[in-house]
Amino acid sequence: MRLRRGLHTTEFQTVHYVSGPLIFIERASGVHAAEVVDIVAPDGEIRRGQVLEVDQDRAVIEVYSGTRGLDVASTRVRLGGDAARMPVGESLLGRMLDGAGRPIDGGPPVMAEAFWDINGLPINPAARRYPSEYMETGVSAIDGLNTLLRGQKLPIFSGFGLPAGELAAEIAAEAKVPGAGDEPFVVVFAAMGITHREMSFFRRSLEDSGQLNRTVLFVNLADDPTIERLVTPRLALTAAEFLAFHRGYHVLVILTDMTNYCEALREVATAREEVPGRRGYPGYMYTDLATIYERAGRLHGHTGSVTQLVIVSMPDDDITHPIPDLSGYITEGQVVLSRELHRRGVSPPIDVLPSLSRLMSSGIGADKTRGDHRELADQLYAAYAQGRDLRRLVAIIGEAGLTEADRRYLAFADGFEREFVNQTGGRSIADTLDVAWRLLSAFPDRDLKRISEATLASHRAADEAGG
Repeated sequence: MRLRRGLHTTEFQTVHYVSGPLIFIERASGVHAAEVVDIVAPDGEIRRGQVLEVDQDRAVIEVYSGTRGLDVASTRVRLGGDAARMPVGESLLGRMLDGAGRPIDGGPPVMAEAFWDINGLPINPAARRYPSEYMETGVSAIDGLNTLLRGQKLPIFSGFGLPAGELAAEIAAEAKVPGAGDEPFVVVFAAMGITHREMSFFRRSLEDSGQLNRTVLFVNLADDPTIERLVTPRLALTAAEFLAFHRGYHVLVILTDMTNYCEALREVATAREEVPGRRGYPGYMYTDLATIYERAGRLHGHTGSVTQLVIVSMPDDDITHPIPDLSGYITEGQVVLSRELHRRGVSPPIDVLPSLSRLMSSGIGADKTRGDHRELADQLYAAYAQGRDLRRLVAIIGEAGLTEADRRYLAFADGFEREFVNQTGGRSIADTLDVAWRLLSAFPDRDLKRISEATLASHRAADEAGG
């Protein structure tokens, strides 16, 4: 992140309070909200900060690298009159940057084609294109049953300790945009509050898959300044918007973990002594999250797209916790990871029953994925839900009272988790749907009520021709 300054700057030495990552100044005329400033420490060190709030001649400033060593008497604040901006350009591809946008891969500074405001600009709703083309993640439980569309925002709800990071890395390595022709595809990966081991894992996964050169990686480590976590997703989305809307790329933005982001937001709100909302989070957290999630989309007149996959860790596996709850309101569905499936060795442990992609129907079908996709997805849901219900019944009365049809559904639920949800390596959408047909072949046609006779006949004819 960089600030381009004008010829004139204003300096104040009117700091009257320091709290957490914030400093409060008074008698500060000409200060603007969201303005980037320099904080000159007593030892001469210059730190970067941003104005959070202005009230007449008072202002609140967040210091990105923390307030340790700052005092009231000799700390100075130097205004620059500009918002936080970052250098953007295609030279970002293949680079690894920290949470403030500084290169940490040993390479040269980013060659800037332009400097963009990291807060972005609101997208005019009339300029949005409705998402209608799918993006292949290589994960059957997503591609087959919760299809991700270009321009969609889809959160992955995970409990602590579940392999959400591994799933994110797998998607980053396997994702592609079939049928896009010459339109290029890239991944912008932003990790917030992660450990050094997790950082090494993400980078190694991208290197091993050969996809590092099509990835922009932003990393905010757990021991980095907490305040930088509020900047990291905005830097990533600014890079994505440039690549999508000015260079025509289809961009998949993976944000992990938004729970760490919200914890940083709560820390700042506490330092500002704001009245807390639910569970201590600020009352404006919904609005703040919306400024991030709503930067996904497609625009009329532009070939590129910005698609978001957002990892959200649920404290105590509670999907009603404020962070997943508010994320679910803003986004277009959810993918839920199951602790029970994880204990049974299913990878990725996606529980398809509470998972949902609200835009899926617009991006699948004969001219997009395959003509039988919708019917197959509906039948898989129905059969798996019935098998799960029978599991609960068996736990009470045992298997002795089950009919032959009940046993088929029970066996299907086990096979569905073992062969469809569980997978090693990426699968194409065609492979995913073929696995679905193989699992459903255990049922007589009369039980496949969600699949039309025409589709069944077409499938049988294709089987006979191929076999």
